[in-house]
Amino acid sequence: MHTLRIRDVQIELYTMKTDALFQPLKLGEKVREIRLRNRWTLEEAGKRAGLAKSTLSKIENEQISPSFDVVQKLAAGLGIDVPQLFVSSSDALISGRRSCTLKGQGKPHPTRTYDHELLATELTQKKMVPFKSTIHARSFDDFSDWIRHSGEEFLLVLSGVITFFSEFYEPVRLEQGDSIYYDAGMGHVCISESEQDAQILWVCTPSDDLMI
Repeated sequence: MHTLRIRDVQIELYTMKTDALFQPLKLGEKVREIRLRNRWTLEEAGKRAGLAKSTLSKIENEQISPSFDVVQKLAAGLGIDVPQLFVSSSDALISGRRSCTLKGQGKPHPTRTYDHELLATELTQKKMVPFKSTIHARSFDDFSDWIRHSGEEFLLVLSGVITFFSEFYEPVRLEQGDSIYYDAGMGHVCISESEQDAQILWVCTPSDDLMI
């Protein structure tokens, strides 16, 4: 059986570049760059990718040309998409990442006050975390405490009416189409004011203390 090698993949991926840019990317250097950026040892990165430490070392030192299956394991272990292994640091803005979540197909995450629907869940290490929420809470007293987490957050009302409470400002009433951007480290909650539970879109920066 013919095994697709990494050099074949490089040829395919570079057909859309200009002749001046047809310089073969050194996969090993890219892998090492990502590994060191995450402060992983060879052993740690190898375990994440399901590869032996010696195999990963040979890849980084360009001593072997890995099969496409191995490249897929590498990408998964490094928490990136395969095309990102073939983009130099200077082209980092062109990541080739894309995620489509059809209506009602997000990952449900219900809580006592909100029903969240997480979006784009198949992508790892996202620079933003999008999710839709149905607001069941009807009173500030429905919350045991302020919600706080590091980072920043954007909220857009998709339907209904909400009141947005924040720790340092007066409550604000937001209707369909209204939005608000705020420091998520500041205590905040929102409640539905409309007859039907309001629905909102939240987009926030990822953080370890984000509880949704």
